[in-house]
Amino acid sequence: MDKEMKLAVLIDAENIASKYVELILAEANSLGSIIYKRIYGNWTTSQMSSWRNVILDYSIQPIQQFNNINGKNSSDSSLIIDAMDLLYLGRLDGFCIVSSDSDFTRLAARLRESGMFVLGMGEQKTPRSFISACNKFSYLDIISGGGAAESSFTTDKETPEAESAEVKKAEPTTEKPAKKQSEEKPGYNLDAIKRSVKELTEEHSDDEGWIFSSKLNVLLNKRFPDFDVRNFGHKKFLPFIMSLDMLELKRDETNTKLVYFRLK
Repeated sequence: MDKEMKLAVLIDAENIASKYVELILAEANSLGSIIYKRIYGNWTTSQMSSWRNVILDYSIQPIQQFNNINGKNSSDSSLIIDAMDLLYLGRLDGFCIVSSDSDFTRLAARLRESGMFVLGMGEQKTPRSFISACNKFSYLDIISGGGAAESSFTTDKETPEAESAEVKKAEPTTEKPAKKQSEEKPGYNLDAIKRSVKELTEEHSDDEGWIFSSKLNVLLNKRFPDFDVRNFGHKKFLPFIMSLDMLELKRDETNTKLVYFRLK
């Protein structure tokens, strides 16, 4: 029996909406056993009110961090320090860092250097640098059913009024930024996935052109930490691959659960 991975879930409450709490814990539980559940923020502010209503129900330990300078987020530093303290305890196999903030890029890279598995979670606005630093990254707004819609969660810097002004300002060039965002997030760019499926199948197939399905899945996840079949409306890898209409399928004669693919 494989050893169950021991995990710490660290949530940046000032950057992630409370509506994702069940999804966050479900994603972490799918990897292993959650040993630590901590959430960071300035709990004296009204912004934290939605989180205050759920942290007790899910037994998440709130960590108070006052903002020493107006407009500066001190919770990032607190989360990073805690992560390093937990790392040096030597009890964990992985970390789930929940934020859409690029400030955790170096932390994710440092944890991986120490042999930790790092699962990142955030919204589509997450900078590519943080996504690439993780072993795996999940888009909470996509897999929760929100699709490409922007989060309704606002911070002190992102008021509805400011957001409205930005929308009006951006109206003349609405389509170009969307295209750029898709290019920057290849894990949910279907064209990028198709190109990689072709390349990986050609490079890693046997002499007859067949590649084991699980091997292709692993290779795609290594190339794109943010790749997830749920990004494209599928629950399983096999239906997603077949929907691309690029590969033919073969099942092992002695074990039909073993599936192989070959380019058409």
